[in-house]
Amino acid sequence: MKMIKQAMIVFATLAFMSAAYPANAPDSAQAPQKLLKSTADHSKFKELQKEFTSGPEVTKACLGCHTEAAKQVHLTQHWKWEFRNPDSQQLLGKKHVVNNFCTSVTSNYKACASCHIGYNTDGPNFDMTSESNVDCLVCHDQTGKYKKPAGFAGNPVTKDTEFPPGSGKIIRAVNLSDVAQKVGQTKRTTCGACHFYGGGGDGVKHGDLDSSLEAPDKALDVHMDAKGLNFSCSTCHKTDGHQVPGSRYAPTAQDKDGAHMRGKADHSNPATCQSCHGQVPHKKEAKLNDHTDKVACQTCHIPSFARGDVPTKMSWDWSTAGKRDEKGKPLVVKNEDGHDIYLGIKGDFVYGENVKPEYIWFNGKNKYTLTDDKIEKANQPIWINKFEGSADDGKSMIWPIKLFRGKQPFDAENKTLAINHLAGQDDDAYWKNMNWDKAIAAGMAAAGKPFSGKYDFIETAAMWPITHMVAPKDKALGCNDCHASNGRLEKVDGIYIPGRGRDHIGLLDTAGWALAGLSLLGVIGHGIGRIMTAKRKH
Repeated sequence: MKMIKQAMIVFATLAFMSAAYPANAPDSAQAPQKLLKSTADHSKFKELQKEFTSGPEVTKACLGCHTEAAKQVHLTQHWKWEFRNPDSQQLLGKKHVVNNFCTSVTSNYKACASCHIGYNTDGPNFDMTSESNVDCLVCHDQTGKYKKPAGFAGNPVTKDTEFPPGSGKIIRAVNLSDVAQKVGQTKRTTCGACHFYGGGGDGVKHGDLDSSLEAPDKALDVHMDAKGLNFSCSTCHKTDGHQVPGSRYAPTAQDKDGAHMRGKADHSNPATCQSCHGQVPHKKEAKLNDHTDKVACQTCHIPSFARGDVPTKMSWDWSTAGKRDEKGKPLVVKNEDGHDIYLGIKGDFVYGENVKPEYIWFNGKNKYTLTDDKIEKANQPIWINKFEGSADDGKSMIWPIKLFRGKQPFDAENKTLAINHLAGQDDDAYWKNMNWDKAIAAGMAAAGKPFSGKYDFIETAAMWPITHMVAPKDKALGCNDCHASNGRLEKVDGIYIPGRGRDHIGLLDTAGWALAGLSLLGVIGHGIGRIMTAKRKH
């Protein structure tokens, strides 16, 4: 009987608890519900709950709510692919500048458009005024499944497609409805889908931007540390009306403004170090603040680039292309890490990891060699772009850069840099057979430029600012990295750096050390005198 009573008490207690605390009641011990960062759940929009057969169809649905988005995008560099330099008045951009990677977009739109924020980007036939041609998904995809393969003029593949035709290679379709229902704010991966892979592969172009920044640790980048501050690209490149600040065509070399404040009208670049850290960033090492008027923050705080186990290309020699293997196919040579160091259709490459930057004076002016510029001295390396500056112009800072070297074709008679035709349906006809005459002729024709029919190869160099991969402060450069013989700043002209080898003057240094020694003896002597005097008084 006692056991029955105990069972009835337990049953009654459980019944009471079940009524008092139903299964669907909130429990403070349970993990809180994860909320969307956006105020809209796009999966609930009927306009997106259908099958889309093209990218422009998705954009039209987006514009039903985001009525002004495409108009804003039309005003950006991302859309126009061009920029008018306010100092030199050079019209820059993909259509006007020849680079020393793949040379130019103008003959290779269908391939290069895989990173353009537009659909149907097919050279001169592209409608720059079309709102439905704006690609919303390329920046706002959250699934990681959205791809725009090379060769499709910036369009995603919506049906499984064999490409190139007859190759047996199948490009799988993208479910545009699924992607559209899961859009959100830009992330490192959405920006990185293009900027990490510029120049033809992961880490190739910039050196301080590669796939290792998708989820970096603190040692690689203190700001983007995935388990720490976890900055996205837009945290620094704070966007307003789709305008993304921070341009490699006209970088901000010197920022004399203070830290930005919310609510205050501020038209300076929010992507500089000073916009957050101000002009006196070193709170405990005040002496270091004496350097901030001449030394860019990046110079000390990015001791090397390509630190994430992704190598960056340091040079590209097109003149050696054309070698074939025993089967008659373009030769491929890889290094011990599996990276291509020679391709029969592209030539020789040199890679680098943990690369120490070069250091120069930079005042924000960036001079380019454009497609119409004449090459007066073909026996000297040509600057694809060159950062300008000097120690005494009052506007320059000492900056770290990646110096990329190349050897590429130029029109030997017209004395202009040449444009290679690299991508298109007629690749097999001449490009893969390394017929330079036809490849250059097709490239120049697509760009609307004359070609004499005579070509040669010329050495080139390009400068890239190093501003990502900021190391923790304990890994920043120390005094001896610069104030020493053969230090980091050994080649920087126009400034006296104590301890630097080139600034060593025997008699002056001896006099300086002698003066320092005498000062030390004076301090010691004074101290001994004080001690003796104190003893006598005692």
